[in-house]
Amino acid sequence: MSATSPDIAPVSVASGQKRFAVAQLDDIPPTPCPCGQARRAFKEPWNTLASVHLTDISVDSKLHYHKKMTEIYIVLEGEGYLEADGERIPLKPMTSIMIRPGCVHRAVGNLRIINVPMPPFDPADEFEV
Repeated sequence: MSATSPDIAPVSVASGQKRFAVAQLDDIPPTPCPCGQARRAFKEPWNTLASVHLTDISVDSKLHYHKKMTEIYIVLEGEGYLEADGERIPLKPMTSIMIRPGCVHRAVGNLRIINVPMPPFDPADEFEV
């Protein structure tokens, strides 16, 4: 399929701006979060759809929730569980789970995950319990 294919409508962007973005997740400095340490990509102001985080879960992760944000976790490494609204969901590599707004949650275990927050992560929408 070519970029000029008639079934693809080009998205308008500012002059000189590309219509794609690339992130090398392991090159992004980690930031503390209730779950552990997150390397957050695609945080640019023009991006209103989703961000992508490579997150290393800590053993002392904290229960929290979001009022607006939905998250999708994809487990890459390790085993443990997700505590979600009082339930324990087992986690192992290639487990994926969607966490909707208002769900009180935390991941527990020695885990490395990809987290896809939608809309992109906003620290003002993170509330510890």
